[in-house]
Amino acid sequence: MGKIIATLLGLLTLLLGSGLWIGLGLIGTGAGLLALFRPNMPGLKLLAQQTYNVVVSPELLALPLFILMAEILFRTKISEALFTGLSPWLRRVPGRLSHLTVLGCTMFASVCGSSAATTATVGRITAKELIDRGYNRDLVTGSLAGAGTLGFLIPPSTIMIIYGVMAEESILRLFIAGIVPGLMLAASYMGYLAIRSWLNPALVGATPPRTSFREKMVALKDLGPLLLLIAGVIGSMYGGIASPTEAATVGVVVSMIIGFAQRTLTLGGLLSAARQAAESCAMIGLIMIGAMFLSTVIGYLGVPRYIATEIQSWGMSPLMLVVVLLIFYVLLGTVMEGLGIIVMTLPITLPLAVAAGYDKVWFGIFLVIVVEMAQITPPVGFNLTVIQRLTGDSMGRITRATMPFFLIMAAFVLLIAVFPGIIGFLPDLMRGN
Repeated sequence: MGKIIATLLGLLTLLLGSGLWIGLGLIGTGAGLLALFRPNMPGLKLLAQQTYNVVVSPELLALPLFILMAEILFRTKISEALFTGLSPWLRRVPGRLSHLTVLGCTMFASVCGSSAATTATVGRITAKELIDRGYNRDLVTGSLAGAGTLGFLIPPSTIMIIYGVMAEESILRLFIAGIVPGLMLAASYMGYLAIRSWLNPALVGATPPRTSFREKMVALKDLGPLLLLIAGVIGSMYGGIASPTEAATVGVVVSMIIGFAQRTLTLGGLLSAARQAAESCAMIGLIMIGAMFLSTVIGYLGVPRYIATEIQSWGMSPLMLVVVLLIFYVLLGTVMEGLGIIVMTLPITLPLAVAAGYDKVWFGIFLVIVVEMAQITPPVGFNLTVIQRLTGDSMGRITRATMPFFLIMAAFVLLIAVFPGIIGFLPDLMRGN
């Protein structure tokens, strides 16, 4: 078994390190393992079967629709509406407008399953505005990087859809499970911003003028389109009216209506959004095919069972296992992006978590959070790259500014490990348990 594992790691390092597409690298690794250790197994037939399973999977149908919705929203005035609609309510709270990044990302994440899209959409308005108003540059970029990752945790989430398919877990149950942790993490970010600004008021610039209650209520109309979209997507799913796929369809239609009503979306823009969504889905589809193929191959070779047995023989407590997995995923995040991390490691790490007493839904949320951490881990962190393009700051400065939010996420992982009911509470409540 040692030879099989060494060959597996060697092939992955060689193929992925060469710059080959992740999907092709995973397929090549699986094919190489079969050729060396199971030459009589029909590899092409197995690959064809896994390709068919991915293409016809009804659970994955929601994925391209949510991606298309995010692409359409990126071409609307949603980011401007978030700023004008929320800012009058935040001028006198501790931290003032610094909370705009967190609240904006939280609201946008509830209709967008992409972390990078959430960061780019909210950040292109809030980052420049806050910095121009005298807010500390590092506080703005750090909070944007941390809050932007909520695009993966607060449903709908593309990562949760992929995890649900690979782990054979209910996507709707995963969506429900992400609500409470997502809101708690957002509240933790806002608490940190409030404390920092209370200790050092100079971080948040001059005190803005007071806003009347009437002005606050008038400002809420700017949030109307987004709230309508949230109600259509989230409300239809949790109200039992629509499945995730049907809710995604509702989201696409409503986002198109918003774009055309704001006169920011043209037929050319819609075509561009569709083309970009198709490219993203093709990339994800290839990765999924490669991941399912490699997972099946290493399953036949007995690798997950062997590793699980070995780690269980170490006698680690469930909490210690979570700490080890956290360190493992953070290290992977320095060299790989989130989707690749999940599809490569899930066949091995999921059995470990289940054997330690955690269920698949809990592990899914845990995995999403550590993938969020990978999004702000240099040198591959996608959110850091997005913010660098928005602000022009160096990667080193952005990384230092992001570190407090990275540590908040690490502490939150340990919290849900000690109190797993934080994740299971809402799904069990909605299921009637």
